[in-house]
Amino acid sequence: MKRFLLLFIIHFSLFTYLSASTLNLSISSSPSRLNPILASDSASSEITQWLFNGLFKYDKNGNIIPELASSYKFVSNTHLIINLRDDVLWHDGEKFSADDVIFTFNKIHDPKVFTAIKSNYKEVKSISKIDDFTLEVIYKKPYFKALEIWMTGILPKHLLKDEKDLMKSDFNKHPIGTGSYKLDSFKVGSDIRLFAFDKYFEGRPKIDEINYKFLPDPTTSFLFLKQNKLDVGGLTPLQIDRQIDKEFLKNFQIVEQPAFAYSYLGFNLNNKKFKDINVRKALSLAIDRKEIVDILFFGHGQVCNGPFLPGTFAYDKDVKAIKQDLKEAKRLLKLAGYDENKPLSFEVITNTGNETRLNATQIIQYQLAKIGVKMSIRVMEWQAFLNTVVHPRKFEAIVLGWSLALMPDAYPLWHSDSRRTGAFNLVGYSNKKVDELIVKGSTTVDKEELGKIYRKIFNIIANDTPYLFLYIPNSITAVSKKIQNIEPTFLGIMHNQKDWIKKDD
Repeated sequence: MKRFLLLFIIHFSLFTYLSASTLNLSISSSPSRLNPILASDSASSEITQWLFNGLFKYDKNGNIIPELASSYKFVSNTHLIINLRDDVLWHDGEKFSADDVIFTFNKIHDPKVFTAIKSNYKEVKSISKIDDFTLEVIYKKPYFKALEIWMTGILPKHLLKDEKDLMKSDFNKHPIGTGSYKLDSFKVGSDIRLFAFDKYFEGRPKIDEINYKFLPDPTTSFLFLKQNKLDVGGLTPLQIDRQIDKEFLKNFQIVEQPAFAYSYLGFNLNNKKFKDINVRKALSLAIDRKEIVDILFFGHGQVCNGPFLPGTFAYDKDVKAIKQDLKEAKRLLKLAGYDENKPLSFEVITNTGNETRLNATQIIQYQLAKIGVKMSIRVMEWQAFLNTVVHPRKFEAIVLGWSLALMPDAYPLWHSDSRRTGAFNLVGYSNKKVDELIVKGSTTVDKEELGKIYRKIFNIIANDTPYLFLYIPNSITAVSKKIQNIEPTFLGIMHNQKDWIKKDD
């Protein structure tokens, strides 16, 4: 009988292993820290979204709904009560409670912790525990992101309360969260495997594992997609227009919508060359953004002319797209002291793993040469780029992208306080009027009035030219037709991944 039982268990385990479903994805760079309050790069954010939850999240229509919270109530416009779910477990089996939320809030404010989201909580006067599953939040004044700030993933107090240096903690490579998937560990430059969390509070995901294949070369990633070794993958405009066939379309569904992101060439405004607005304006007038978009996107993108996206309440449609004017560009350069005898020269640094961004940089180099500007290009591996160039601000100019939330917030990128280490004002932009408008906007809960304030911010920043705003790409995603229950929305496809089912071959 024992032997029969043992054979049954072995057979059952083998069957379960063989029948386990895996969602195959790709990642082009390694995460730096798998910690929701420290995840400042796209790779880290990508993985932590599976491992951690916030108190709130967006639904498929962009509405704020509870996640770790069960309900909430504004007693007044500065007094918020949040009720928490009492059925949430951490991946190690410990119970989630209000203590974890307060701990996370305190860690964000810890002076030893460098996090770009610190500024989001500047209007929180206090957070306190009414009981294990009820929180009271008092704001200093009405705050336009009173709920959005609690979308940040929550950390486990029981594991981190005695941690002396969160920045160097082993937790950042061996994370324990409340999310739908869990991870044992990861190694830099390797695949990352996530496993469904059996006791996930919203129900165990129907797909058992997520396997992120580490593919830093986008050409290899596309090849894997064509060979059906990936279930979901991004496509470039060139690939969708010229490099896929009918067979590919038999196997994959195409989902396309404008990305909540733009790319830019940012100037180090502490550098003597770029302190002169005539130099920045000259470079802006010298490039042909429409040509860049036409060459790179084949109609699958649009020109960017400011810090907030078209169609949002923050976009100022009176700011017209800049048209190339080589004559005026040369005149402004001459005013700044540069001509054919003394040409302007500078270096632009960008990262590997993003062919579109590199191609855009090369097109800009070609266009600027028409006014005698000598622009050199350096390309670096992502982590080295972040750690030795971006964070320490050791650059003349950089080409990067920026993703925007549904509720735009100018503070992390454009307020002068955000020039500090760990924050996102990488170029060192400072404008007192913009600072004043950002502060005013942060206390404006009326959407119409907030729109007026943000359109003024848009106008001033566009005129100051701290960046060469370049393009807004379309997000083009190929999804295997083996995956069922896909519900594309303007937010993308991952909002209901827990309910996806993968059909057998």
